[in-house]
Amino acid sequence: MKTQAVTVPSITTRKKSGKKITALTAYDYNFAKLLDRTSIDILLVGDSLGMVSQGNANTLSVTLEDIVYHTRCVNKGVQRALVVADMPFMSYQVSVESAVTNAGILIQQGGAAAVKLEGGGRIISQVNAIIKAGIPVMGHVGLTPQSVHQFGGYKIQGKTFLDSKQIKQDAKDLQKAGVFALVLEGIPEELAAEITIDLEIPTIGIGAGSKCDGQILVTHDLLGLNPDFAPKFVKRYAYLSDVIQNSVKDFINEVQNETFPGSEHTYNLKQIALKQVNDDR
Repeated sequence: MKTQAVTVPSITTRKKSGKKITALTAYDYNFAKLLDRTSIDILLVGDSLGMVSQGNANTLSVTLEDIVYHTRCVNKGVQRALVVADMPFMSYQVSVESAVTNAGILIQQGGAAAVKLEGGGRIISQVNAIIKAGIPVMGHVGLTPQSVHQFGGYKIQGKTFLDSKQIKQDAKDLQKAGVFALVLEGIPEELAAEITIDLEIPTIGIGAGSKCDGQILVTHDLLGLNPDFAPKFVKRYAYLSDVIQNSVKDFINEVQNETFPGSEHTYNLKQIALKQVNDDR
């Protein structure tokens, strides 16, 4: 039975306590289990899996079925962290009814505790309806990857007065609609600080400076699993790509030199017979 220590209310109350919220992405059972053994607060099954796991150029091809599958895998490995599932492109934009239905699928079939939607004023009706259905919602404004074509690429948002004003308004509208937390992505640190001060709900930053109430990163970026991707906002805490490649090279060399498998990795009839005798005693 799960002993979930992190809940939606406990995340919301962190705003007042001042203790920073930590969040990472997870897409499979093993990573989820490893991350959950730390004190990480939130595991996001992000549509970033389209780029990280599927090798696509953006997140737009990720389907609801993809998120359900990966959320189910992650949920099996989690005992304490809050599992939040991204609602992928076109799973909530079409209508309020489809948004509620698809959010429900992520909770019911995927096992998520909450869902995350990208956007502000244009999706307030969907956010309202999902929350009224009893499903917690995390908001996401600023650089919203599902709008990559509209933005003309992954570009910092909120650089002009009008753009920053709109992001501020979107943040306030989402808070009024009832989101329990808000991701601020790819905006100037000054704007993120202003929004964080203005809101009663916690903000979670990615490429938004240190004044947010918490931070989120893609786990594969944090661990240095992709040596070809190093955006400014990412700090690599490890270089596992090197570790993995070196380990595989060692394996190849040992197989070629016939030093693996060694006797300690090999079964033989004498050992099997001896073990059987000992087991029978």
